[in-house]
Amino acid sequence: MALHVADLSVAHGRRRVVHGASPAPFRPGTMTALIGPNAAGKSSFLRGLAGLLPARGSIRLHDAEVTRLRAADRVRRVRYVPQAYATTAALTVFDTVLLALKQRGFGGRDDEGAAAAILGRLGIADLSTRPVGALSGGQQQLVAIAQGLVAPAPVLLLDEPTSALDLNRQLQVLALLQRIAMEREAIVIVALHDLALAGRHADRILLLREGEIAADGTPEAVLASACCAAAYGVSLTVERNSRGSITVEAHL
Repeated sequence: MALHVADLSVAHGRRRVVHGASPAPFRPGTMTALIGPNAAGKSSFLRGLAGLLPARGSIRLHDAEVTRLRAADRVRRVRYVPQAYATTAALTVFDTVLLALKQRGFGGRDDEGAAAAILGRLGIADLSTRPVGALSGGQQQLVAIAQGLVAPAPVLLLDEPTSALDLNRQLQVLALLQRIAMEREAIVIVALHDLALAGRHADRILLLREGEIAADGTPEAVLASACCAAAYGVSLTVERNSRGSITVEAHL
């Protein structure tokens, strides 16, 4: 069930911020990192895919044109986790995640078990009974990720899911996203600022620059490309360490 995106343009009001993007198909079981400098169009690209911004072009999932689906059907197929988090602060963490499951029409016999399981996998089961409004920014971000992951949608879009997290949590979350992509045969697309994390965890990298696709390919190929360095205005040194992981150093 690949995701095919063709000639995608996304607008903020009258201003077009993504211009005719036609990336290679996004394959099930893979995680793609969406990178690019500030204002490159990363968030708009994800929100356009999710139907949250006006978009033109084709977004096709398993021969269904996603742009023509009813909102309720679309959200069952494409889940979006925003960078900014908003919820009813008085709800507990557990109830917040449970509500996300039921509101999206994924409810079943063991909703409570599904909510408990994703909180456990994110390492925040101990927060279950606490009000969301009493949590730190990083903890709230983990709750937002739990809301996005609790239901088995075939496409998961996450906008800077690690921005408020410490290094340990960043690694845990990205490793979990990799596992969920494989376990569920899901398509995971995640916007990231940290190039080293993108290189370490993604199967593929999509580089945006000024609303256009500047590079699309394997992490090593994209990060080592001249267009990646040019997009960020730096020199990049990309190597593989002794454990086989990609390392990235930036130089002015």
